[in-house]
Amino acid sequence: MTIEFNKPHLTGKEAHYMYEAVHNRHISGNGVFTKRCHQFIEKKYGINKCLLTTSCTDALEMAAILSNIRPGDEVIMPAFTFVSTANAFVLRGAKIVFADSYSHNPNIDASKIEELITEKTKAIIPVHYSGVACDMDMIMELAKKYNLIVIEDAAQAIDSYYKGRPLGSIGHLGAYSFHETKNIISGEGGALIVNDKQYENRSEIIWEKGTNRAAFFRGEVNKYGWVDIGSSFLPSDITAAFLFAQLEEVEKILEKRKWIWNRYYKALLPLAQVGCFQLPLIPDYATINGHIFYLTCENLEERTLLINYLNQKGIHAIFHYLTLHQSPFFLNQHDGRLLPNAEYFTNCLVRLPLYHDLDESTIDYIVDAVFEYYENFVPTPSELLPERRKTYLDMVHST
Repeated sequence: MTIEFNKPHLTGKEAHYMYEAVHNRHISGNGVFTKRCHQFIEKKYGINKCLLTTSCTDALEMAAILSNIRPGDEVIMPAFTFVSTANAFVLRGAKIVFADSYSHNPNIDASKIEELITEKTKAIIPVHYSGVACDMDMIMELAKKYNLIVIEDAAQAIDSYYKGRPLGSIGHLGAYSFHETKNIISGEGGALIVNDKQYENRSEIIWEKGTNRAAFFRGEVNKYGWVDIGSSFLPSDITAAFLFAQLEEVEKILEKRKWIWNRYYKALLPLAQVGCFQLPLIPDYATINGHIFYLTCENLEERTLLINYLNQKGIHAIFHYLTLHQSPFFLNQHDGRLLPNAEYFTNCLVRLPLYHDLDESTIDYIVDAVFEYYENFVPTPSELLPERRKTYLDMVHST
C-alpha cells in the first residue's frame, strides 16, 4: 500500500467548464469564468474586491506594490512560513523582520510584534498556518496604533474564520492560494483580496500590467494606456473555469476535509495524552478548514524516525517549512535574535496525509502505524497505549 500525502480532488465539472471557456473564444484573462469566480468569492465572504492571480505569490507581490513598499521599509512576518511570503517584499527592497511563533501554535506570536516595530516599519504579514487564524484583533490594533498596513497571507485559509469573520477579509489586503495542494484548487492560482477601498482602483491597474485596460472594457474610459507599474498577474480564463467548478463545491469539499481532520485528532489524542507528541491547539477565536493535520514530536531525531517508519509502511508523511531566518539566503541578514518556537516547529512538526478522497480504512491504517511506532520504538508510558487505543477504536466504530 502507498498512501500519498496529497491527491488533487476533482468535482467532475472542471473539464466541462474548461471546454465552455474554450468555446467562448475568450481564453485569456478576465473572461466569463474569471468574473464568476470574483463574484462568488466577493459574495460568499463579504469581500470588497477579489482579483484572481496566477498564484498566491503574485497576489502577495501585488499587495507589496499596493502598499508602496520601498527600499529600507521594514516588514514584520513569521519566520515559520513559505518563502513567497518574504520574497514578495524583498523584491520591493524591504527589510524583513522575522517574528517567532507561539510555543503551542506555528502562527506568529502577536504579543511579540510590538517590540519589533520601528519608525521604518510599513506592514505586518500574518500567516494563518494550516487555516487557523492568527490573533487578528491584536494585530489590527497594532496596525491602527502605528499606522501600518496588514496583509493577510491566507494561502491555506479559504473558508476558515476568526470570530466569525472570513480569513483574508480582515486586513487591508489578503491573499489566497489555489495551488493543487490546497483545499480549493486550480492547479496553480491565487487571488488578491482588497478590503480597504483606497486600494481598489489601483489594484486593478497593477493586475492589468499597469494599464487601465479593465476600465476600458467596462466602457469607463474611451482608450487605455500605461498609467502605473504592474505586471501580467491575471490567469487564463481556462484556469478560472477549473477554479469555478471547485468553488461551487467549497462547502462539500471542506466538510469532508474537516471530518478527516477531526477523525485524526480523536484517534491520536490518546498518544498526546501520555506525552508522545502535541496535537494542534485551536484557539477559541479560530476555526479549522481541514487543510493540514500535523503533530509535533519532542525533537528532530524522533520526528525523523517517525517519518521514516511511516514511509516504510507506505505512508507519505512529511515535515514542513525550514525557518526563513536560518535559510542560506537570509542567514547573514538576520539580526541574531533567537526564534526558538519557529525552530521547534521546523524540527518537530509532521504532516500526515490529508486529501478529500481519504477513506476511513486508510485513516485507520495511518493511525495504527503511528501507534505502532510509539508502542514499539519510543520509551513512553507504553502500558497505557493499548487500552487507550482500544477505547478509541471502540468509540469510532460504534458511531
